[in-house]
Amino acid sequence: MKILAIDLGKYNSVACLFNTTPNQSEFETIATQRWALEQLLNQTKPDQIVIETSSITGWVHDFCQSLGYQVLVANPSAEAWRWKHVKRKTDKDDALKLAKLTALEQVSAVHGPVAERRQYRLGVKYRKTLVNRINRIQNHIRALFDHQGISIPSGHKAWTAAGIETLSQYRKPLAECQLNEFWRGELDLELQSLDALWQQLQQVDEQLEKVARQDEQVQLLQTIPGVGRRTAEVIVAALDNPHRFKNARQVSAYAGLVPDQRQSGQTNRLGRITCRGSRILRSACVEVAWVMLRYNPWAESIYQRIYGGQKTRKKIAIIAVARKRLVRCWAMLRHKQPWQDSTPLLSASTSPSS
Repeated sequence: MKILAIDLGKYNSVACLFNTTPNQSEFETIATQRWALEQLLNQTKPDQIVIETSSITGWVHDFCQSLGYQVLVANPSAEAWRWKHVKRKTDKDDALKLAKLTALEQVSAVHGPVAERRQYRLGVKYRKTLVNRINRIQNHIRALFDHQGISIPSGHKAWTAAGIETLSQYRKPLAECQLNEFWRGELDLELQSLDALWQQLQQVDEQLEKVARQDEQVQLLQTIPGVGRRTAEVIVAALDNPHRFKNARQVSAYAGLVPDQRQSGQTNRLGRITCRGSRILRSACVEVAWVMLRYNPWAESIYQRIYGGQKTRKKIAIIAVARKRLVRCWAMLRHKQPWQDSTPLLSASTSPSS
């Protein structure tokens, strides 16, 4: 069996052709371009292609599959792939180890969404990126006024039409600013950037809204009290196919909402959550968990039961609500059922601990 392991790079990639019968390996460095990959595949004719997860894995996976090859996407964070106490680590070493682990069937495969779902994920992620940029600019504008000892409206009031008009009284084109009023020019540029970002965010929101109206999964999750379109689309984009998870434990671990475990002998310590997986998914689950406390009796009952009036257990309780809500969202998508407060949605396969 011939296994072609490719250590992908932004500009150049290192390929290792590993032949399991004579236990021989050959290496070649190629440009990370479609023509170079096609030439390599025509020369090697591998039985199996294996690559790591990266920002360019999507198009490489689709291109190799379009040529009729089997492609395995490996998870480099798995235990078998971790490097410990090694004296050398190169691209050739990575490619060779990837090929050998594949031959030993020790590679943890990663779910690869179809091209349309990957683009949907990018759109959802881009919206979050725009929101983060807006928050950074707003914080910077507040810092400008703080440095000058000028008070501005607190909270969202500063960014309403009336608030922006108040802030604009201090702006001035940078070219007209003297050295002692340079901050006014900086404020003018920041307000221009803020206005442009708001327009971009509106365009992205409008496009995502069109997609959400036609997406049955997003509409299904919006039946949950306290869950809106933006949270629903994050969950749908991250989970993709709900049937790829066997039980609730896998869903919780995928979002990084399970505790880190350290066990030795009679000692079994559970620490903080692992924070593995999608950060956007995890943060969205926690944010909406706080919102659900006001609108969802189910979430409120779980929070109060775990919180128990102890301030030190607030974070533990809200993480538990976020995890249980994510599991129920997965169950809703899996069984195609709307939200029900009285009837549990979890089947026997989702484990009673969820």
